Amino acid sequence: MGEDHGGFEDVRENVDGHPILNLLGYARPYWPRLTLGVVAAFLTRFARLVPAIIVATAIDRLIMRRGEPGLLADIGIVPADPIVGEAARLAFLRQLVVIAALAYLLRSATRFASRYLLQSTAQKVQRDLRDDTYDHLQHLSMDFFANHQTGGMMSILTSDINRLEQFLNTEFRQVIRVVATVGGIAIVLTYYSPRIALIALAPVPIIGLASYLFLSWIEPRYKSIRETVARLNTRLENNLSGVAVVKAFGRHDYEGDRVGDQSQTYHDEKVGALRIRRGFFSALRLLTGVVFVIVLFVAGRDIILRPESGAITAGAFAAFFLYLRRLYSPMRRVGKSANKYQLAKSSAERVFGLLGREPAVQSPPNAHLPDGIDGDVAFDDVTFGYDESGPVVRNVSLDVAAGETVGLAGESGAGKSTLLKLVSRFHDVDAGAVRVDGRDVREYDLQALRDEIAIVEQNPYLFSGTVAENVAYGDSEALDALERDEDAVRERLEAAAKAAEAHAFVTDLPDGYDTQIGERGVKLSGGQRQRIAIARALVNDPAIIVFDEATSDVDTETEERIQRSLSRLVEDRTAFVIAHRLSTIKDADRIVVMDDGEIVERGTHDELLATAGDYAALWNAQSDRGDAVADD
Repeated sequence: MGEDHGGFEDVRENVDGHPILNLLGYARPYWPRLTLGVVAAFLTRFARLVPAIIVATAIDRLIMRRGEPGLLADIGIVPADPIVGEAARLAFLRQLVVIAALAYLLRSATRFASRYLLQSTAQKVQRDLRDDTYDHLQHLSMDFFANHQTGGMMSILTSDINRLEQFLNTEFRQVIRVVATVGGIAIVLTYYSPRIALIALAPVPIIGLASYLFLSWIEPRYKSIRETVARLNTRLENNLSGVAVVKAFGRHDYEGDRVGDQSQTYHDEKVGALRIRRGFFSALRLLTGVVFVIVLFVAGRDIILRPESGAITAGAFAAFFLYLRRLYSPMRRVGKSANKYQLAKSSAERVFGLLGREPAVQSPPNAHLPDGIDGDVAFDDVTFGYDESGPVVRNVSLDVAAGETVGLAGESGAGKSTLLKLVSRFHDVDAGAVRVDGRDVREYDLQALRDEIAIVEQNPYLFSGTVAENVAYGDSEALDALERDEDAVRERLEAAAKAAEAHAFVTDLPDGYDTQIGERGVKLSGGQRQRIAIARALVNDPAIIVFDEATSDVDTETEERIQRSLSRLVEDRTAFVIAHRLSTIKDADRIVVMDDGEIVERGTHDELLATAGDYAALWNAQSDRGDAVADD
């Protein structure tokens, strides 16, 4: 039980373009609200610069009473004339108060607008991305699901996509914050004192370079962390789904150790990344602290030693330190944004790698869309294997006429189920061809083909919901009609249930067809689940029906009743019946015996008994045991 099996590292190879640019592409349909949000965010940041300018102006022109008009006067917001007299000073103060009030009002309005527009856009992107990813995942071929764990898929659909939403929601605004704040402050500080502004802005390129190096350093660690999370989720999902087996064999300690090992690996990788991250942020804080001290010394010395030179005014001195706090806060946030960016990039690689994965089985261009299917099925020298370990089905040729019932017998692993999965194109053949009504199944529209084929498996999957919902699931029209609560659909569901010998036990349930059956149908017995699955298959009225050990979990009496009902229902359908219990297929029109992926015998029940071959040996072994179940 290797922990690496089923990971998603391979999907990264399918990313087309840069993953973050692909993410931003999902925001493109919402560009009007996004544009308004960006403009509002810039206005918010610019409005935050106004109070410090007002403070500098008040200190210089009202307190220190210096003659310099200042920035507000230079851009025409306040008069540049000298302020003489108490009345003039009060009037000027009232002007500053109005400007400050308007700045705070603008800041509040634009802050609301920017956060609402940007955050709601992030939510829309998250919704669209999750919908597209889930839809694409549903269309991937069965080989993908065989090679990737459910826990990893859930991790992509939940935590990875949520992380991308959080990145758009917070870090996009942080980029605007850095650009607007640093740019605006740089302009204002340069106006007041180019020399000291140069000192104050010196860390900006250093922080940018350090952030780039940090990204390169942390990137492989976050990729590893995401894969570790996927493996941990897979382990937890497997254990919780198989809790009955864990309890039955008393493997609590064993599974606890395996989860503990995965948790420890996750802990170690997170702590290693945390060490790098905290060291990076501490270095940034030290750098900004050093610059603060240098500015304090240089600007303070100018005011003390050259008060009349105009190198820097007292108001500008105050503004510098008000702005330094605002300048370095977003700059330090660059490091955190770099950290968040790398996490988002790692998640985006998995999401868009999954979206870039093409289904191995899909409809061809100009696919054949039949009005209906008669049900002729032909296997023409078919060979197929799941992987490079070798073929599971070898050189199988078999012609089945429409309406014929064919039983398939043989030991487990003989290739019976695999052969029939090729009819509905769960997989495509490696060699040869499977034909329905004389046409290669690879030429059909995939959905049109599968609409005419119903499959009942040995361990059928039932969804959490009502009995009626699970039966109606076999036909999209019935499912829609059930959601609309149409009376006519109930009759269809009951007819299918009666044919499957399920109606009697369903009506005995607390709420009949409206009874909730729990996750995977846990409230029903194995035989009851199989009968619900048979009803689900029949409600679709398929041209071809496959029973894969469909009556293995029912008692002999119920099996006989199901067989009588099914004998009537498959008269006009092509039916394939896989059975270890040979009594299930003894009345089939033809019986095919498989061994090691090949057909070794074919004929009727009586013909095969007369040949005294593999089928006869299986039949006699079951008869000697007094039951109808072959040894698995």
